[in-house]
Amino acid sequence: MITVDAALSHLFALVEPLEIEEVPLAEASGRILARDVTARRDQPPFSASAMDGYALRGDEATPGARFTVIGEAAAGHGFHRAVNAGEAVRIFTGAPLPEGATRVIIQEDVTRDGDTMTLGADIGTKDHIRPLGCDFRQGQSITAPRTLRPADIALMASMNIASVPMRRKPQVALISTGDELVMPGEAPGPDQIIASNTFGLKALLEARGARARILPIARDTVASLTTAFGLAEGADLIVTIGGASVGDHDLVGRVAGDLGMDRAFYKVAMRPGKPLMAGRMGGAAMVGLPGNPVSAMVCGHVFVAPMIDKMLGMGEGPAPRRETVLAAPLPANGPREHYMRARLTDAGLIAEDKQDSSLLSILAHSDALLVRPPHDPARNAGETVAYLPI
Repeated sequence: MITVDAALSHLFALVEPLEIEEVPLAEASGRILARDVTARRDQPPFSASAMDGYALRGDEATPGARFTVIGEAAAGHGFHRAVNAGEAVRIFTGAPLPEGATRVIIQEDVTRDGDTMTLGADIGTKDHIRPLGCDFRQGQSITAPRTLRPADIALMASMNIASVPMRRKPQVALISTGDELVMPGEAPGPDQIIASNTFGLKALLEARGARARILPIARDTVASLTTAFGLAEGADLIVTIGGASVGDHDLVGRVAGDLGMDRAFYKVAMRPGKPLMAGRMGGAAMVGLPGNPVSAMVCGHVFVAPMIDKMLGMGEGPAPRRETVLAAPLPANGPREHYMRARLTDAGLIAEDKQDSSLLSILAHSDALLVRPPHDPARNAGETVAYLPI
């Protein structure tokens, strides 16, 4: 068996960042920016009024001063004449500031009679102007790589960026294996269960930025597995679930080898998830996950998601860990790195009592994987521990 870190190193060696494609801005949210993009204009592109009021020369703004209103400026409709001494322009929020005006007096601080406007006794000192380029200037960059949030999309639109360079989404083929499995919605036989792993992994990997497709269940025969691998053609990553152990019916490794898989490793010193294998099959990386549902999902978080990150240009690195305190004591850990289902509470992290790798209900109840190093000693409440958010 190899360590989790060693397994990750092997997995990262199987994949490379994917090619870059131009994506319409409206379809870019949640995807990975591949190259820096720069603003094509200043924002605002002119000095603009921040309030509704009157634009005038700032050196004339004294309480009780009177002005002749010579026109109006609104958003999208500027006043295209200079403002001279003793003149003011009615102006609305977002309108370009007329030439010569250096201050806006808000409408609540003036009185108006026809074309004559008089300043009140308390006009304050604010100019109520948004200077040209106060938000951003032409050439200002949004740096890559990053996952684009809605706020990033809005900023790019304001920068007049219509399409965005993105990493192509990794294409992942998910293959569940086993005679005991049927798809959700089907009627299982007396010795069968519902296939859940591919659905959980599809959700996990697509949230990470991949595009995953669930292939038909591969039965425990060489012919069925061979057909399933054939259906995965075109994928960047093939993920099998189940059949990666050493039982008489665990055929994935043998069939993959017959189809040309160059195996990188087999078995990892972790729990849940020891029976794990990986390699390359033609143009695709291949990862064989254990069949127990919690094991498959934990390995998805620990191994497959970081592979997707690298394919999307986010670099190599394990799933980010955080630290918090234990809310309850824990006994000593064994020789394998343990990813324990746990809950974050106000008092700290609480490991679930039941850690059997078949219990999906416990995983669904958890929001963290508490990471125990090999041979980690007993821990007391209040001690600091590492965890993966899930």
